[in-house]
Amino acid sequence: MISVVVPCHNEAKSIGPLLNQVREILESYSEDFEVIFIDDGSIDDSLEILQSLEDVHVRYVSFSRNFGKEAAMLVGLQRSRGERIIIMDGDLQHPPELIQKLLLKQDSSGADQVIARRIRTTDSFRRKLLSKFYYRLVNRLSEVEILDGAGDFRLLTRRAVDALLLLTEKTRFSKGLFSWIGFSQDHVEYQDHSREFGQSSWSLRGLINYGLDGVMSFNTRPLRSMIVLGLSTVGIFFGYLLWLIFDAVFAGVVTPGYITLVAIVIFLGGIQLLSIGIIGEYVGRTFLESKNRPHYIVAKESEK
Repeated sequence: MISVVVPCHNEAKSIGPLLNQVREILESYSEDFEVIFIDDGSIDDSLEILQSLEDVHVRYVSFSRNFGKEAAMLVGLQRSRGERIIIMDGDLQHPPELIQKLLLKQDSSGADQVIARRIRTTDSFRRKLLSKFYYRLVNRLSEVEILDGAGDFRLLTRRAVDALLLLTEKTRFSKGLFSWIGFSQDHVEYQDHSREFGQSSWSLRGLINYGLDGVMSFNTRPLRSMIVLGLSTVGIFFGYLLWLIFDAVFAGVVTPGYITLVAIVIFLGGIQLLSIGIIGEYVGRTFLESKNRPHYIVAKESEK
């Protein structure tokens, strides 16, 4: 069996066209498949459309509210029954025709993960630069390596999915989790499609938070960097103190400069606030994990 997991948030207009394309591709490849839609607290007619679908290959899960894409992917993987599972977005920006390429690549390579890697030929120079900087930063800090252009659109074998489901942390960063479990990987390149219906639910704030998750979910290096920065600062200002003493001995006592004093106070204050912020981020994540709340709450689910 092949399972396709499709997280949806306000995708009422794209559910029908997406299902038609996915079903056509899967029917030409295998008779045994399922498409699992996860309604992530949509406020449009997404749930009504999913409930109206009369297709033995389609199942759906609907959350009680918007819990986020990570929770939607998690429940989709938990409900999947296939030996190969494909995750893709419900807004048609992940081209359904790539499904066959993912399957054929897995057939030929036998990889446990076949990643759909987005090429950035149409991105602006600024976006390419920011993306390259971000992935370089994450890969430098993290214990796992994330392929630039690799997202959630990918094929996973059953043993890769079973390994993912062992990871139960509340703050999930799937790009990192996919890399953390290991197993063999391959990829196919693609250019994503422009969005045909609706608007993206990603805000600038959401993207920044998601980026921070990538930096901090798989390492403690920011904490260690504060130690290095603190020791370096102490060393610099100890040298500065020796210079002041030397200057006072040989040139006499000079009234300290106002600018120097203000600069020192601002510099040290900034380091302290930065350190507190990084520590607070890790403490906050520990606090959320200690609550042990569920990742999601299901309001409705198909009975198939």
